[in-house]
Amino acid sequence: MLAGVLGLTACGSAPAPPAAPESPAPAASLGLMTSLPLYWPLGAAVGDIAAGRAEPPWQRAALEQGFALEPLDTLSPIPALSPDNPDLDPLANLTRLAIIQPRGFSPADNVALDTWVRAGGRLLLVLDPALTGHYDLPLGDPRLPSRGALIPPVVARWGMAIRFDDAQSSKLVDASLGGTWLPLVLSGEVTIIDPEAADCTLLASAAAARCAVGEGQVTLIADAAIFEHPELAGEGGAALNAVIRQALK
Repeated sequence: MLAGVLGLTACGSAPAPPAAPESPAPAASLGLMTSLPLYWPLGAAVGDIAAGRAEPPWQRAALEQGFALEPLDTLSPIPALSPDNPDLDPLANLTRLAIIQPRGFSPADNVALDTWVRAGGRLLLVLDPALTGHYDLPLGDPRLPSRGALIPPVVARWGMAIRFDDAQSSKLVDASLGGTWLPLVLSGEVTIIDPEAADCTLLASAAAARCAVGEGQVTLIADAAIFEHPELAGEGGAALNAVIRQALK
């Protein structure tokens, strides 16, 4: 009987091989410019970072769940080393960009960012007038984040300004960014100073705004608390990722 069973198996059609698992979709590229320790760990030695011995910040681990991060030091084209080669444009291959508490923009950076957005780029711009995170470095250390955001001129070009009430309470405030929870601590207030410059809508109790600028979009948030405090970012950074996706959708 065993031989008969084997014979039937051999004569029958061979079982179909298991389907190959689908390859996961490649993560969307996200340009990242920041003075906060979101990509490189604060205080780590350059040698440890280069050798992969430095543990990445929790923010980077959270963001890399959904994005392929491309850290940027500049927004404007970098002159080529040879006159025969084109200048290097750091924004050329990006459609999404997160600029979070930057150190400051050069005039060329302002122009490059405005041009990129108007051509269809989607930008999250976080400018916090008063950071609330603790950074264990001495005053004057160049690795310290910018405690108060420098508001680049391009913000006014898009018809907005940021005010700060230094008499406000430091308690946590719950706000909504288009239906996504956004925690605020000592936030700034976004104001529309030129309604003709862009089509802007205030969000999150005026701590944020979303603007259509040319073919692109800018989401401005005047608070960086969710990028500084892991207890506000949700389990595994879920709340932080939700804010990023809502801002760049």
